[in-house]
Amino acid sequence: MSRTRHYSLTLRLALIFALLAFALLATLGVALYRELERELIKRDDAALIYRADQLRNLLNDSNTLDLIKTKPELFQNMLGNSESVLSIAAPGQTPLLLVNPGNIEMPTVTPVPRGHELGFSDVHHLPGVNGVPFATVAASIDSGDLGSLQVTTGRLMTERTAMLASYRLSVFVLATIAAIILALVGYLLVHRGLVPLRRLAKHAQGIGVGNLAERLDSHGAPKELLPMIDSFNTMLERLAKGFVQLGQVSTDMAHELRTPINNLLGETQVALQQHRSIESYQQLLASNVEELERLARMLDNMLFLARTDPASALRQRQELSAADEVERMADYFEGPASDVDISILAQGDGVIWAEPMLLRRALANLCANAIKYGAPSSELVIAAVPNAEGINLSVSNRGETIAAEHLPRLFERFYRVDESRERSAQSNGLGLSIVATIMQLHNGRYSVSSEAGVTRFELFFPRREA
Repeated sequence: MSRTRHYSLTLRLALIFALLAFALLATLGVALYRELERELIKRDDAALIYRADQLRNLLNDSNTLDLIKTKPELFQNMLGNSESVLSIAAPGQTPLLLVNPGNIEMPTVTPVPRGHELGFSDVHHLPGVNGVPFATVAASIDSGDLGSLQVTTGRLMTERTAMLASYRLSVFVLATIAAIILALVGYLLVHRGLVPLRRLAKHAQGIGVGNLAERLDSHGAPKELLPMIDSFNTMLERLAKGFVQLGQVSTDMAHELRTPINNLLGETQVALQQHRSIESYQQLLASNVEELERLARMLDNMLFLARTDPASALRQRQELSAADEVERMADYFEGPASDVDISILAQGDGVIWAEPMLLRRALANLCANAIKYGAPSSELVIAAVPNAEGINLSVSNRGETIAAEHLPRLFERFYRVDESRERSAQSNGLGLSIVATIMQLHNGRYSVSSEAGVTRFELFFPRREA
C-alpha cells in the first residue's frame, strides 16, 4: 500500500511567495524593457533622420559635392563608427560615395521624395546581421549639375542590442534574487506565524479520556484559528457528554442485567438442588421465559438506540397524514386497552414530516406507557394539532399524578419513578428514551406534564422546509 506524502505548509507558502515575487518582478521588468526598447529605437531612428537631413542640406552645396570626390574620408569620419553605412549615388549608377567600413550588405529601400520631410515612419527596420537589427533611411535630393541623387544612411544596432541583452539579464537575475530572498523571509515569517497552531496541536495532543473536560485556550490565538478552536472545543464537549452517557449506560445496563440474570441463576440453582414436580418445573420455565423476554427487549431497545442513523432517518422522511397515523395507533392498541377497561379517542388532522417507522414507534411507546399506567374506566386521547411551525402530537391518560421532580428525568435511560412497580418483564426503562432519540433525529421537541391525575406527553415535529 502506497504511503501518502505530506508536504510542509510553510514550504508551500514560501514557494508560492517566491513564484509570485518572480512573476511580478519579471512582468514589471518586461514592461520596463519594452518601454526602454521603444525609447532606444525612437532615439536611434531620430539620429538617422537627423543625419539624413544634414546630408540633404550639405549636398545642396556644390562645394560639398567637390569634397565628396576629393576627400571622402571626411564623411567616413562624420559617421563616427564602423557600424554606420552611407551611400550617395545617382539612381542606377555607381555610388559617388560609399562608406561601409563593416562591409554590411546594403538593402534596397525606396527613397523619400524631394521636398518630403523625413519622419519616423520613413525609417526601415531590417533583421540585420546575426540577429542584430539594422535601421536605414533613404532620401532623394536635387544636386544641380549631378542631377537627382539618392542618399542612403543606416546603422547596425549592436550597441542597442547589447544594452537590451544586459538589461534582460539584469531583470532575470534581480527577479531571481528577489524571489529567493522573499522565499526565505516568507518561510521564516510563516514558520513564526504558525507557532500558535503548533502550540494548539501540542495542547490538543495532551487531551485524552482522562481530561476531556479540558479545553483549548483561544487567548492570544490568531483570529483565523478561532473558528477551529471553537469547533474543537465543541467537539470535546460532545465527546465528554458521550463518554458520560456511555459510562452511565454501561452502569445502568450492568445494574439492569444483573437482576434478571441473578433471578435466573437463583431459581435454576434452587430447582436443581431437589426433585420437583412437573408443574413446579413448568412454573420455573415460565418465570425464566419472562426474564429472558425482558432481557431480549432490553437488548433490542439498546441496539435500536445504538444503530439509529440520523442521516438515514432524515433522508427517509415523508409527508404523513396525521389523522391516519393517530387512527392507526388507536386501532393497534384497541385490544390491549379494552383488556384494562380503557377507551381510546383519536382526533386531529394535518401533515407530519417524519420517517414512518420511527414516528409509529414513538407513538406506540407512548400509548403502551399510557395504557400500562392508565386508570381503569378512563380514556386515552391521541391528538394531532397543526400550526404554522409544524404539528403537535399528544398522548394523554388519567392515572396517578407524577411528582414534579421526576418529570425532567422521565426520558433518561433506565429511569423509573417507582422501582418496585416497574420491575417487571414488560418494562426495561428504555421506552421514553427511545422516544427522545427519535425526536432528536427529527430535530423536534418532546415534553411531559402531569397535573390533577392527567399525564400528557407531547411531541412536536417541524414542518417540511421549502
